Amino acid sequence: MSTQDYVVGIDIGTGSARAGVFDRAGNMLAEAKMPIALNRPQEHHVEQSSTDIWRSICYSVRTAVTNAGIAPESVSGVSVSATCSLVLLNKDDQPLCLSDGDEKWDIIVWMDHRSTAEAAECTATGAKPLANLGGVMSPEMEMPKLMWLKRNRPDLYQQIGYAGDLGDWVGFKCTGSRERSVCMLACKWTFDPRPGQGWDRDFLRQISMEDVIVRAGLPEQALPVGATLGPLTEEAADDLGLTTNCIFAVGMIDAYAGALGTLGRSLTDAPARRVAVIAGTSTCHIAAQPERQEVPGVWGPYPGALCDGYVANEGGQSISGALLDHLVALFSAGKEFGDNPHDALSTLLLERLENGNDPAPRTHVLPDFIGNRSPYADPDIRGVIAGLSLDDPKESFIKVYWAAATALVYGTKLIIDRMNANGYAIDTLHLSGGHNRSPLLRKLYADGTGCRVVLSQAPEPVLLGAAVAALGPQSDGDLLSIAGQLTPGEDILLPDPASKDMHEGRYRVFMELYSLDTKA
Repeated sequence: MSTQDYVVGIDIGTGSARAGVFDRAGNMLAEAKMPIALNRPQEHHVEQSSTDIWRSICYSVRTAVTNAGIAPESVSGVSVSATCSLVLLNKDDQPLCLSDGDEKWDIIVWMDHRSTAEAAECTATGAKPLANLGGVMSPEMEMPKLMWLKRNRPDLYQQIGYAGDLGDWVGFKCTGSRERSVCMLACKWTFDPRPGQGWDRDFLRQISMEDVIVRAGLPEQALPVGATLGPLTEEAADDLGLTTNCIFAVGMIDAYAGALGTLGRSLTDAPARRVAVIAGTSTCHIAAQPERQEVPGVWGPYPGALCDGYVANEGGQSISGALLDHLVALFSAGKEFGDNPHDALSTLLLERLENGNDPAPRTHVLPDFIGNRSPYADPDIRGVIAGLSLDDPKESFIKVYWAAATALVYGTKLIIDRMNANGYAIDTLHLSGGHNRSPLLRKLYADGTGCRVVLSQAPEPVLLGAAVAALGPQSDGDLLSIAGQLTPGEDILLPDPASKDMHEGRYRVFMELYSLDTKA
């Protein structure tokens, strides 16, 4: 076994927990993952279990370290990226269960939209924190979720002893520290990390949540990403198969880890021209500049959420890869494309594109099946499939899949256009996530947006971003310096000029679909 110095990056997605072992140059030696369960007790309610997630984390870390062939003592640091799901513990730091079942369902998942009405009330206040949220509160943020709980489950709300983002809870579980990451607090809790700002208590009074700071155990300051949170406790070290000499570094939301793992090495070079697109089940678009930029309908500006010295803006699509999965399940013809339907459809549609023609010129999709996160910030918009005929069912499915894939990319273009009208000049996408593994989607991101696409050669950029944070305590928290020295290289994909007219025409129709009344 090697005794070299290594770090572990943990990533908790919607469907699994993963761990990767990295050397200091950013090379991944091994990865492991384990599924995590979802509970959907009713429409718009989505829950998870911190007990189940911790079990998956421990399995993944232990397995990755074993597969890497390294001694546990050689792991000097660990950090985490995670979805912005809300973990609820009681006053004894035990899971506070939302629903009955075999698991202790104590997490309101990021995609849970039970608090749409509460989010609208927050927006209606017009309070100062909204200037850091693109002007609109989302039901995917934590204050509306806790408002819902206080109103609809006051019995549970009164029992809260800790409420935190999933990534901050992992830090608490590993070290016992109740400190929080600036990434989580700024992006999801309405905390303003600028000097002299912090919590806006007038806003909390307006929404009748003035007690939430004490009840949830929220701090008055936030820690930078990559700062030392503390050494692993004996219990955590034993669970993870590591040692108490291993330092846990402050983590971040999963999309920001993907941005750090791809965009971090280039951020100091013309930052206004770059955006990280982290595209998987959902898609996040993260850009950052030294100066504060307010972009209507786009979350942020968030100082320090990506790294010190930069202020981030974040656009998003609540479902993207999940939409393509849904369409495969929705159409009976989806079963005809085998165990890897997305790969098969990617190959088929790329072949059809070779003649230069639109594979489905009259079929179009509005992809906002559960609302629009950016730039319209409207959770009530619903999806549209337009242009269906009495085609062969398999052919109809192929056309709809193509239309949906292009629509997801046009949603990215729409967000870029909004950002470029408000202080950015984006012409380069840094793509990571599941979409980066699809030859069709990679091509569409270049052709459909007209941007240069940078493809990281790192096999798992989100895990790499978490590993960069884990290296932070050893480098005085200079995350961009760490990212700039990483070994994994990049490939460049340029837009095909021959496809420009086709995509411009489809984009015009895409924009026209928003004029329809698709409200739920």
